[in-house]
Amino acid sequence: MAEGGGRRRAFIGSFTAAGGPGVVTAAVAERGGALTLLSSVDGVLDPSYLALSPDGGTLYAVSETAEGAVAAYRVKGETVELTGPPVRVGGSGPTHLSLAGGHVLTANYGSGSVSAVPVRADGRLASAPSAVLRHTGSGPHERRQRGPHAHQVLPDPSGRWVVSVDLGTDSVRVCALTDGSLTLHREIALRPGSGPRHLAFLPDGRHACVVNELTPSLTLCRWDARTGVLQSLAETPVLPDAPAGDAYPSGLVVAPDGRFVWTATRGEDVLTVFAVAADGERLERMATVPCGGHWPRALTWYDGFLYVANERSGDVTWFSVDPRTGLPEQAGAVGVTAASCVVFD
Repeated sequence: MAEGGGRRRAFIGSFTAAGGPGVVTAAVAERGGALTLLSSVDGVLDPSYLALSPDGGTLYAVSETAEGAVAAYRVKGETVELTGPPVRVGGSGPTHLSLAGGHVLTANYGSGSVSAVPVRADGRLASAPSAVLRHTGSGPHERRQRGPHAHQVLPDPSGRWVVSVDLGTDSVRVCALTDGSLTLHREIALRPGSGPRHLAFLPDGRHACVVNELTPSLTLCRWDARTGVLQSLAETPVLPDAPAGDAYPSGLVVAPDGRFVWTATRGEDVLTVFAVAADGERLERMATVPCGGHWPRALTWYDGFLYVANERSGDVTWFSVDPRTGLPEQAGAVGVTAASCVVFD
């Protein structure tokens, strides 16, 4: 754990262009999961998505702007401070980042690409990306799929592969990250027009779920880490009656024990609970509940609670979860203008 002793902390991203405070540090209550805001730092434009280093000492943030950049912050007790100027990622509109193989990876929505920026031994970033892998292709949605739009990038559980999810091309790409270079291994097509947004692996390491933004649904997949192959099994609507165009799924979380999956849907402003079959081969939609705000952009699990960053209502809500049914019940909220994500140390 970084400076600050044993106190648990949360870090909240926001859109400064919409009045957000930048990166917010909050304390997490030992019981009940409540957040108490401690400080904010606004030195980076639109730090909309965050990721913490494994040792908790460095926080990374995309700068979701046309220029596209990533920044590193040193975690210092109740606040964070920039370790240097943001680094351009060679792509526009980065919406997501993760860490893998000594690099920060960014998914650049605007340019439809994935970048790898080397991380130095002290957690600071190199001055430029070591690789930029550009996606190609399009989809049937006339406005949203004229070209590629990488929305997420993350390592698979085995650490052998980097997986990127592209809303514009209705596909998931599996890549190798070797010596700072990104090499495409395989592209897996999902249903045309589905608009995949985010992927989460199940704890068994053999299955994954993909939440689709353009047609509100969740796709269950089988994953083979040995061959780097993702196979679509079934697609389930996240809502019983919401037509495409009125509901936009965003966040996706898998329970640590693999029994449940939760999604957040903007527009309808709800969380959906899915039960996962014991063999991981089937999903059953169980219930939907209000998310406690408007436009839930991201969903996070931490220590038995679900946390929702509600962008347009400007708050973070949290929910206790019934361990038997997976049903969330709202337990609290805190105001953060243009909130976009929450991560925990």
